[in-house]
Formats: sequence, structure tokens, C-alpha cells
Amino acid sequence: MPDKSRPTPFDPRPFDPQMVLIDLDGTLVDSVPDLTHSVDEMMAALDRPPHGEAAVRNWVGNGVERLVQRALTGQLDGEPDPADYERAYPIFLELYSAHNGEHARLYPGVVEGLKALRKRGLKLGCVTNKAARFTEPLLENLGIADNFGIIISGDSLSEKKPSPLPLLHAAEHFGVTPPQSLMLGDSISDVKAARAAGFPVVCVSYGYNHGHDIREAVPDAVIDSLTELDGLLVEQRA
Repeated sequence: MPDKSRPTPFDPRPFDPQMVLIDLDGTLVDSVPDLTHSVDEMMAALDRPPHGEAAVRNWVGNGVERLVQRALTGQLDGEPDPADYERAYPIFLELYSAHNGEHARLYPGVVEGLKALRKRGLKLGCVTNKAARFTEPLLENLGIADNFGIIISGDSLSEKKPSPLPLLHAAEHFGVTPPQSLMLGDSISDVKAARAAGFPVVCVSYGYNHGHDIREAVPDAVIDSLTELDGLLVEQRA
């Protein structure tokens, strides 16, 4: 028998969360321009040709370690020579630390969408695979850090998305259950983490999902702007 307690894919019924967890890169922020600059400067330091923004946009979403590996191999999957990686990774970290937030921009509707969620009194958290040394300065530089009662980065815990651990940790932090929660992201990693944690999940249509339509991952709903999320939630009670 199907589980009727959880919305089926693209179920029009409203969600009724007490907590919303939101991914960072590809959901709140387009960070690809900064990442591209850092990747291409790293490649230049290694006497290799640059990749450009189109390639980097297809590679992001699983943390900077994986991004560096993909830049070295020139493909989404595959492992670089360990010696190459050991040389390249520190170069990338130095470059990205210097340029993090320099060209990154909030997606349209993010400020308004966060304001609407705060107006409802919802508990908000940011859950990302980006390392904390990059996550927190980026949120501060873009002026949205104060929206979140918890920020969980890729190195905050022993596991990161698609593991459910970061989501369950946030739920425990706020004292809510998975059915009282909602995950908002842009990639299959977000969908997998939410399903494993027992969270409903909504995805944005515009983010980073390695060139695939996020609808293929079958989230519970897909939106084109963070401002649309408020319309998927139950009517506010008087």
C-alpha cells in the first residue's frame, strides 16, 4: 500500500512545516562565477588550460574537493592522479578564499522569499556541502546570515548530503520531527538527503544538478523562485 502520510510527487496539497532547511549554492546563491575564476586560476598555476563557466556550472554541487577533482579530470566522474590533487587542492583553497563572494549573487526572489518565511515564524536553517570557511563568510557578505538559526556546512558533521545526518541534526537542534520539516534545494543530493531523513522536499528549477532537470529526481514540488514557496504552505493561522 502506498504511504499516504507523505505527499506524492507534485502533490498540490500544502505543506505545513515548522522548520525549513535551505541549500546554499544553486538555491540561494549563484556562486559559479567565483568558483570558475578560482578553478581557472588553479589550472593556470598548473600550466593547464582553463575550463570556463559552462563546465564549472555542470560540476558544482558536491563540495569543493569534488570540484577540484572534476577540474583535474575534465569530467563529472573519475579520479585524478593523487599527486596532482595534492598539489592542486591547496591552490584552489587559497584562490577561493580570496575571491569567495566577489562575484556571487543572490538569485531573484531570495530576499523576499526568506522574509515571507520569517514572517510565518518558521525555524530556518542553511544546510550546504560547502566548507564552513567559505559558507559563513559568503552568507555574511550577501547579508542573509541572520535569517538562519543554524548553519550546517559540509565539514560541520561527520557526513554531508546526500546523507540524512545534516537534516536530522538540524531537526534535533530545533526540536522538530521530520514530518514537521521541509527541505528546499536544487539537486538530486538534496532530494536523496530529504528522502533518507523522511522530509518532504521542494526543489528550485534553476540550480545546479549536473545538467539534468531536477524533476527527474521526483521532489514533492518544483518552484521557479523562492517567493513561490510561501504559496505551497498552509494558510497562516490567525
